[in-house]
Amino acid sequence: MNDNRAPHGLRPGASGPLAHLSRAATKQIGSFAAIGVVSTAAYVGLYAALRNLLPAAAANVVALVITAVANTAANRRLTFDVRGRDGLARHHVAGLVALAVALVMTSASLATLGVVAPRHGRVTEITVLVAANAAATLVRFLLLRLAIERASGVRRPAEPAPAFATLSTSERTRG
Repeated sequence: MNDNRAPHGLRPGASGPLAHLSRAATKQIGSFAAIGVVSTAAYVGLYAALRNLLPAAAANVVALVITAVANTAANRRLTFDVRGRDGLARHHVAGLVALAVALVMTSASLATLGVVAPRHGRVTEITVLVAANAAATLVRFLLLRLAIERASGVRRPAEPAPAFATLSTSERTRG
């Protein structure tokens, strides 16, 4: 895979806060974010519809499970460019672990909201859930990326060595 990296792992001529990322990593983050926005919108729609029929905790579980499966499949194909059955089980297990993290975070958020603001409205409830899901998104990205890299044997390049030399403790004390 040629992502136009210089030997030190940086993109030639790149500057700014994302300069250290390869084009492939930047593409992954952008794709993951776009899929995340669509997944969040689907989650909010499902949750709002189910919330009319179910208690908050049950609506949360159902909406998360449905959107997590679709999210993992979309990220596997579009973000990480994986097709076929190789690593499928590992990738979906990573997605299930990410789902468990999101479920813990959203359930804790709902419980906390019920204590802090027992008479909260639906908009507040959904806002708190979206914030909890946003926090869980970082975990999902890292878990999926790790699972897919391990399955495919892809390894990120080592960090570049510092551009300056340091003296060992014994050399510093000599003189």
